Amino acid sequence: MPLSSTTSRAADAAIRFGVPVATIGGLPIAVIDRTASARRILDLAIARRGTGARALVVTSANGQVLSMCARDQRIRDLFLDADLIHADDMPLVFASRLLCRTPLPERVATTDFFHDVARIAPARGATFYLLGATKTVIEQAARRAQTLYPDLKLVGWHSGYFTPEEERDVIAGINLVHPDVLWLGMGAPAELMFAIRHRDALRAVGVIKTSGGLFDFLSGKSPRAPDWMQAAGLEWAYRIYRNPKRLAGRYLVTNPHAAFLLLTRTAHRAMQP
Repeated sequence: MPLSSTTSRAADAAIRFGVPVATIGGLPIAVIDRTASARRILDLAIARRGTGARALVVTSANGQVLSMCARDQRIRDLFLDADLIHADDMPLVFASRLLCRTPLPERVATTDFFHDVARIAPARGATFYLLGATKTVIEQAARRAQTLYPDLKLVGWHSGYFTPEEERDVIAGINLVHPDVLWLGMGAPAELMFAIRHRDALRAVGVIKTSGGLFDFLSGKSPRAPDWMQAAGLEWAYRIYRNPKRLAGRYLVTNPHAAFLLLTRTAHRAMQP
């Protein structure tokens, strides 16, 4: 898709969500910090209560996502169908600082963003539902969330492993408890496929937030990279160190491709709402 077409989609997203959006690496990325985004998501989710409107879908992009979208138009269309895309990776922030008139203020990594939203949700009476990971991991993640935020209204959770025949019951169970925010962790692009496929059915949900490996980190199963590596955009290197057999080949392919996309498919000007 030409950069001009992506810019048009970015303008549409800016209007829908009420935030500036910039084309970075070929995708429309929200120009917003974590605090403002947390407030905006809760505002929109709560405003949708009882309206019967379809759920909004908020997702995230990193270098791997940029590479996937450039290589597969079907995956690209999925991301362009989301209502908002956060920058989950520091290289996107670095590229925006180098090439954009209005750079990204910071990355909005879901592993951190969950806590930003959870801290302010109780005062708003907002409710969460967690969907993804294994049964053991999602239960541990739910327990830890309730320990960290005793006043948080966690209305349910479910493993991400279920059959196509069970999928309808999972959707019905989520709608039954009316969560304002559904945190969906199934890995990219599977979680976004699920969100786009079911956002019309999930009319008792305000916002679906795709979450990648959030539940592994929230449960304590996986450690985060040191802060200095996160700030330097080297979290991928820490992940390779932790799991070289699974991740080394992937990053060796996607990182150079993502760097090329960031340099060649980043627009100078952001679209305003």
